[in-house]
Amino acid sequence: MPVEYDITAVGHAIVDVLAPSNDAFLGKHDLPKGSMTLIDSHRALSLSEAMNESEMASGGSAGNTISGAASFGAKCAYVGKVAHDAMGEFFAHDLRKMGVEFRTPVLHDDPTPTGRCLINVTPDGQRTMATFLGAAALINPKDLDEDIIKASQITYLEGYLFDTPSGRETFAKASQIARSAGRKTAITLSDGFVVNRWREDLLAFIDRHIDVVFANESELLALFQTDDFFKALGWLRTKADLAFITRSEQGSVVAKMDDTHTVKAAKCDQVVDTTGAGDSYAAGVLFGLTQGLHVTACAELGSLAAAEVIGHYG
Repeated sequence: MPVEYDITAVGHAIVDVLAPSNDAFLGKHDLPKGSMTLIDSHRALSLSEAMNESEMASGGSAGNTISGAASFGAKCAYVGKVAHDAMGEFFAHDLRKMGVEFRTPVLHDDPTPTGRCLINVTPDGQRTMATFLGAAALINPKDLDEDIIKASQITYLEGYLFDTPSGRETFAKASQIARSAGRKTAITLSDGFVVNRWREDLLAFIDRHIDVVFANESELLALFQTDDFFKALGWLRTKADLAFITRSEQGSVVAKMDDTHTVKAAKCDQVVDTTGAGDSYAAGVLFGLTQGLHVTACAELGSLAAAEVIGHYG
């Protein structure tokens, strides 16, 4: 089958709801600053009513990445579950408006609403997220379009999905489809809580199914339960052919089986909002990989994308 898509992402289909905030608001609503907290539908409703005036965008980690890759000019597709409601319609319209193919069947005959992530952004640029997964958590292997995955250079998996049985099943099938067609697979570890909860399963999955790993430094250390960055990097080399590890202001490190490259962070005049910085980094890297660029050039694109997104709100 010929290549028709550069990247297909599989992730939690979430509508991002962003609002300016402050530390007092976070304390009042028991939201640990800079963290991601899973919440139920009742808390999602009460918190959204309490938040300042907000703006919405189609999101979720992989959604952010695939949108960013499309903005670079990549031909992209997305797999994620939304409900038959206003937020679901918003998500689909917003993603398609950016040129992303989105065919996942809408959730029917189920009252579960579309997922949303309530993001409070403090003046220092930190984002504190409260996520109601809703329909996003109900993704399953039947939602995968085999033809799209077989026709994609890279299938990119959002680590948050690893936290549910149906998500892990979807990952396994997506990887098998991609590998059977001779395509590449990639995964982002997404969050330390995912790594800590599923460390051994993640290691086994990466070893069997994944070509490219994305992580930040804390996720990498958690994956191998060490405080030694370079020791963890060495262990990761035994699991994946290629890895991109972000280290905040220290830039990022690219680890191949037999080589390591350090890439500086791109200059950013002011940190306004760090929402989606890691997702945007992955977008730049994935675009570069699909265009055949050297891995350091891919990381530089990723750094530029991250610097651009943290320099403005939303």
